[in-house]
Amino acid sequence: MKVLFDHNVPEPLARLLEAHDIKLADEMGWARLKSGALLAHAEQAGFDSLLSGDKTIRHEQNMKGRRIAMVYMSDNHWRIVRGYVPEIQKALDTVRPGEVRAVFCGTFIRGKPSRRTQ
Repeated sequence: MKVLFDHNVPEPLARLLEAHDIKLADEMGWARLKSGALLAHAEQAGFDSLLSGDKTIRHEQNMKGRRIAMVYMSDNHWRIVRGYVPEIQKALDTVRPGEVRAVFCGTFIRGKPSRRTQ
């Protein structure tokens, strides 16, 4: 699976997701693109999914009819994210085009501790 890391995803995560062909937005020259433009560029370049650390991206983008999937994490700090690699891997393995999948990384959401899911 070809995965694009948004600019807010910790780069060391790429080494732990060896089953995927991972590119960084910076590598692609897309570091300054906003979410919608980044999704469009990634989709056109044949990426299967976009991994983001932006919790609000799910509200900003309409994925209906897209050929790309989106996975976002509830936290983008490496010290937190590295403990949730299996969950991130599972989400990337199972998300389908046009879908959005959340990976809750043990952070607080709306004042309550989140669950470890998907």
